[in-house]
Amino acid sequence: MSIARLIYSTLMLALMPVLFMRVLWRARREPVYGQAIAERFGVYRLPPQSGSVWIHAVSLGETRAVQELVQALRQAHPGIRFVFTHGTATGRAQGQSLLRDGDVQVWQPWDVPFAVQSFLQHFQPRLGLLVDTEVWPNTVALSQSHGLPLVLLNGRLSARSLRKALGWSSLSKPAFQSLHAIWAQTAEDAARFEQLGARVQAVMGNLKFDAVPNQQLLERGLSWRAQSTQPVVLLAISREGEEAQWLKVLSDYPAYLQGVQWWVVPRHPQRFDEVAALMQAAGHGLVRRSQWGAGLPEQPLAASEAMVLGDSLGEMPFYFGAASVCLLGGSFEPLGGQNLIEACACACPVVMGAHTFNFTEAARLALDSGAAVRVKNMLQAVSTAHALATHQPELMRMRQAAQGFATQHQGAVVRCLSLLKPIL
Repeated sequence: MSIARLIYSTLMLALMPVLFMRVLWRARREPVYGQAIAERFGVYRLPPQSGSVWIHAVSLGETRAVQELVQALRQAHPGIRFVFTHGTATGRAQGQSLLRDGDVQVWQPWDVPFAVQSFLQHFQPRLGLLVDTEVWPNTVALSQSHGLPLVLLNGRLSARSLRKALGWSSLSKPAFQSLHAIWAQTAEDAARFEQLGARVQAVMGNLKFDAVPNQQLLERGLSWRAQSTQPVVLLAISREGEEAQWLKVLSDYPAYLQGVQWWVVPRHPQRFDEVAALMQAAGHGLVRRSQWGAGLPEQPLAASEAMVLGDSLGEMPFYFGAASVCLLGGSFEPLGGQNLIEACACACPVVMGAHTFNFTEAARLALDSGAAVRVKNMLQAVSTAHALATHQPELMRMRQAAQGFATQHQGAVVRCLSLLKPIL
């Protein structure tokens, strides 16, 4: 073990009580975090196994991204079994839909030697697939010592992440260089990986383009859009600070409340109540998705003055389908933006802020295709979205552009299957 990794491991061990308390704290709002906590320490109730393919999809976006790849692997390799690991409650919840007989799902082991070692010995996977950016020093080093090939697929490395990695180069460079393979999303991502001394074997594209929205939810949303007397404008997958910006604009410019109905879907479920309180404090009528029960209303809301809070998980196709246009959450604060591809796949044009460094290439392509527009701030976002929602000719053009953009760049799953064939 190198000196750098020894220091890192010591610090991680010292932080474990803090990490444990953080999980307990998060479990108060999201009970999933309180499930099977021992798995994070490498302690399992499941019987030992061997021979599965390990897929690590840390959160919701990564888990959705691999859905089509998982299905394609099942078709190409009948009998294949998977071990799915996640780091967040939303990822674990979404991962339930991927499970079939023989598969297992556990929490990602914390990156300390004993937990990673226990995971590898207990499940003995034959291949590990890490999605997007999830490269941990001990996980990579111990996998290599076990003879387990680790592949970083759908690899993404922003300029900001590269700067951080270079600042910890004694840890990051050996980790990236020890991977069996790196398959980058874009040529720009590949160039950044290579600055860390890593060898990139392929540029595979972005798996998120191949993700298929849930058709039942999408059709319900599109039906809502068609029947609604006023267009829906959605603040989609919003992050902390953005809802307050949005509500202030609507308070300062009440004309933007006319002619449209505003919806918001926060990114993190633990913030649903917080956002509801913000909306009510601003004096807006409020309807919560959870008030509708398990199903969805067959008819749009009659009270056009009420806002809708999307306090549910796994229903973004419905929200995007119902909306005429959306504001892209995470792009109005320096957070990197959320996934705009899913919105476009649902024929929902995108208005995005300045901060889309997590989806640099997708944002550029969406702008070039006319599926999205970029604005400087929330005031311009609200103004632009309101104008689009109430101007049918331009809205129809952008809807068509959005669908075209989403389908034009598909094919990452096929390329990934081809790259995996000699390994499997």
